[in-house]
Amino acid sequence: MVSMQKPAALPKNPNFSSGPCSKRPGWSFEALKDAPLGRSHRAKIGKTKLKLAIDLTREVLQVPADYRIGIVPASDTGAVEMAMWSMLGARPVDALAWESFGEGWVTDIVKQLKLKDTRVLKAGYGEIPDLASVNFDHDVIFTWNGTTSGVRVPNGDWIAADRKGLTIADATSAAFAQKLDWPKLDVVTFSWQKALGGEGGHGVLILSPRAVERLETYSPPWPLPKIFRMTKGGKLIEGIFQGETINTPSMLCVEDYIDALQWAKNIGGLDAMISRADANAKVLADWVAKSAWAGFLAKDEAIRSNTSVCLKVTDPAVAALPPDAQAAFAKKLVALVEKEKAGYDLGAYRDAPAGLRIWCGATVESADVAALTHWLDWAFATAKAELAAA
Repeated sequence: MVSMQKPAALPKNPNFSSGPCSKRPGWSFEALKDAPLGRSHRAKIGKTKLKLAIDLTREVLQVPADYRIGIVPASDTGAVEMAMWSMLGARPVDALAWESFGEGWVTDIVKQLKLKDTRVLKAGYGEIPDLASVNFDHDVIFTWNGTTSGVRVPNGDWIAADRKGLTIADATSAAFAQKLDWPKLDVVTFSWQKALGGEGGHGVLILSPRAVERLETYSPPWPLPKIFRMTKGGKLIEGIFQGETINTPSMLCVEDYIDALQWAKNIGGLDAMISRADANAKVLADWVAKSAWAGFLAKDEAIRSNTSVCLKVTDPAVAALPPDAQAAFAKKLVALVEKEKAGYDLGAYRDAPAGLRIWCGATVESADVAALTHWLDWAFATAKAELAAA
C-alpha cells in the first residue's frame, strides 16, 4: 500500500483537545484587558465580575430563575464532589457509569463515602445503561455526556418528573452544546474549560430548589471540608451563589469566562452554540459514512456525542491486531497529524479503547474539522503503509 500525498491545506485552528478546549474564534489576549488583576475578589469590582459571570451563565444556558448558580473550586470534579459529599446518603443511590468519569463517581460513592445502599448501572464504552431501569425513588448520579466515550443521554425524557430522589448530572461536556432538561435536573455541574474554551481550575455548580431543600434539611454523617460546605446553621450560604466564592478564584480566568459567555450571547446564545456543535459533528459523521477505515465508538446515533466525538479504527487488518498493537497504531495516527501541525490532542482518553477523540464543540469551526479529516486519511494511509512494510 502506497501512502497518499499530503493534503494541501491545514486547519486554521488545529486545536481539537477535549479539555481544555479550543478558544473561541477570534480570541486574543486583548479579551482579558479589563481583568481586575491585583485586586481582591471580595472587593466591589471582583464581586461585580463574579456576579456578571453568574448572570451571563443563567442567560446563555437558559437556567430557571429559581435555580442557584455558584462558581466553585477544582473544576467540574470539585463541583461534583461538593454535591456528592453534601447531599448523598439521605436516600439509596443509583449511579450510572459508561465511561471513566462516571466510574470515578461510583468509586467515590462506594469506596470513599461507603454508601452500601448503592446500585451501580454500568455499560461498556460506546454504549449506555438501560435508562428505563433507573429507580427515581433513589438519588441518581450520571454524566449527561460521557467525555471519554463519546456517549450522551439522548434527552431528559427518561427522568421521572415526580421523582423522590435528586438527579445529579455531570454536564461538563454537554453544557453549552446540548439541551439540558432543567425541570428534570436538581444538580448540574460543569467546567467552563470545556465547551466554552475557558481556562481550567474553576467549576460551576447549579442547584434546583429541591437540591437546596436537601442541603437545608439533611446533614451527612461524615465531616465536610471547608471547600464543600454550602450551609451554615441549617441555611444555604446564599453568598456563594451571588459571587462570594468559597476560595480565591483567578480573576483572569473569570474575565476569560465572561468573554466566552459574551461571545456565545452575541452569536445567538444556546441555540447557536448547539447548532455549531451539531454542524461540526455532522462533518465527522459525513466523513465516517464514506470512510473505509474509521467508525464511531458509539454506534447508536441517538446517544452519540456532538462534542467529544470518539472514533475507532475499523480497518480489518488493524482491527485484527492485538490490543497493544491497535493502541500503538492509533498513537501513530495522532503523532503523524501532530507532526504536520494539522491537529493536536486527538488521542483517545487513557482509559478508553484505542482510537481518536475529536472535540466538535461550538468554539471549533466546521471548515477546520473538514480539513482535519483529510489529514486523518493521509495519516492512516501512511501508517498502514508502514505496517504493511514491517
